[in-house]
Parts: sequence; structure tokens; C-alpha cells
Amino acid sequence: MKKIIFVGETGSGKTTLSQWLQQKERIYHKTQQVYYFDDSIDTPGEFMENRFYYNALVSASVDAQIVAFVQNIQGTQNYFPPFFSARFTKPTIGIITKIDLIKDDQALVIARKRLELAGAKKIFEVSLISGEGMDELEKFLFDYKLE
Repeated sequence: MKKIIFVGETGSGKTTLSQWLQQKERIYHKTQQVYYFDDSIDTPGEFMENRFYYNALVSASVDAQIVAFVQNIQGTQNYFPPFFSARFTKPTIGIITKIDLIKDDQALVIARKRLELAGAKKIFEVSLISGEGMDELEKFLFDYKLE
């Protein structure tokens, strides 16, 4: 499996995704620092919400093989600047989380556009509650060939 770093706003699902990859029990807590696991790196949402910390995200990504921009389907603000992926030297994907909470298709369109504009090359739509999309994400992380 490729090591992945999760980047996104507070509450977008980065910690839950990381716990899922590590096959750990879901324990909800506020991520206060960067956490390094065998297959993932979990980052605080504040690192994305405050431009001052962008360099910390880039530094934390050094040990990762893939960067994942995580966008909550209910997110009302876009924290990903255009072409944000250019800051990283790794392939960048997008993950739209909490799709089980979609109330209309427009929210999905907006989330996709945000991730595409930020530079995500492939976008996954997932729900950690229903499990929808998780098999596809896991397969990608196992099968992706690094260039």
C-alpha cells in the first residue's frame, strides 16, 4: 500500500480515513499535531485553514507517496487554493467524504470542482458510514504505480 497524507479542513474526515486505513477503532478526537502511521499521515485541519501552515503540510508530505485533498460534502468554504497540488512533489488525489449526507447533486458538483481546481488528478467519493467508495480507494492505494 502507498503511504498517503490526508490534507483538508477540520472535520473533513482525515482522522477517520487514517483510522480506517490502519484498521483501528474509530475514536473521534481533535487532531492537534501531525500523526505518522504505517500507511498514512494525518494532519490538523488548521494547517489547511491557515496559509501560514502550508509549508508544514509540504514538509509533512515528504514521507508520503500520495497526497489526498479531503473535502467534506457539507463543506461550505473552499480552503484549497487553485493549483494547490503544485506545492507538492507527489501525485495528488481528491477524496469527497460523507457522501451519505448528500442532499442534492449540486453539493457533489461543487466539491468535485474544488478538488479539480486544486489539482486533484483522480477523485474518490466515499462514505465511512456506509462503506461506499472505500473498496475503490483501497484498491487504488494498493495498485497505484508511482512514476
